[in-house]
Amino acid sequence: MKPALLVLAAGMGSRYGGLKQLDPVGPSGEAIIDYSVYDAVRAGFGKIVFVIRKDIEAAFRSSIGDKYSGLIQVEYAFQELKNLPSGFSLPEGRVKPWGTGHAILAAKNLINEPFAVINADDFYGADSYRVLAQYLTTAQDDDQADFCMVGFRLDKTLSEHGSVSRGVCSTDADGFLQQAEELTCIRREAEGIFNEFPDGSRRALSGDEPTSMNMWGFTPSLFTHLEKLFIGFLEAHGDELKSEFYIPFAVNTLIENGTAKVKVLKTASSWFGVTYREDKDSVAESVSKLIASGEYPQTLFKQ
Repeated sequence: MKPALLVLAAGMGSRYGGLKQLDPVGPSGEAIIDYSVYDAVRAGFGKIVFVIRKDIEAAFRSSIGDKYSGLIQVEYAFQELKNLPSGFSLPEGRVKPWGTGHAILAAKNLINEPFAVINADDFYGADSYRVLAQYLTTAQDDDQADFCMVGFRLDKTLSEHGSVSRGVCSTDADGFLQQAEELTCIRREAEGIFNEFPDGSRRALSGDEPTSMNMWGFTPSLFTHLEKLFIGFLEAHGDELKSEFYIPFAVNTLIENGTAKVKVLKTASSWFGVTYREDKDSVAESVSKLIASGEYPQTLFKQ
């Protein structure tokens, strides 16, 4: 069974200042997500599921999804704040999305095969999709769920224009994930790379830590685990207006209780993405270099 690709595209990109998923970075108007779909198709993925919001559906379909018609099966799931388990309700004043774990749950009725999860605004590179598809093609749960993630060097994932959130990972001797810690304010400074915590304390980072850029591989059993973990999250934090149910938190929990094992896959590809509007030019330049090297054609999809 060919794996599916789940694309998290519901965010407006508040720090970026617009719907960055739709911004062109390629010479023929391609967005980052176009390169992701192109790489996924040639790596052997069989279906794309976009998680979006209802209010951007028309713009997203016309600018992004419709161009893949006839190339690969495309489906849509909708992340909505009010979509909560029985017994829970949206707290008054809550406008912030519930996080990436909640976004994945939005697609639970559309995916029955092993699947990858990516961000719509991150460029992961062709080799990352190849190693991920190869793993997912043979992924099979036994006494533990059989998951994976693609790891990138932390120092290759930073922005020169402000802080970033990253899942900084530790692995065992066999390359399995021990922990993915969500650090939400990492920046490069003259003295080195640091994360600043909400209480003002700081941690120095070496830069060579394997880092999750939200490129995961899962079996469908994840949905059952996520549903249970999300209920626990809501019981503990559901009344908070800005709490988020992050994928690294869910994965960490499943590793700690022995429910899942997560192989960290190495990739020859470089990651780059758009966190701030100022990042766009460097991304476009990187894409241009890959086209010049023959990795991508001048135009991805014929109109």
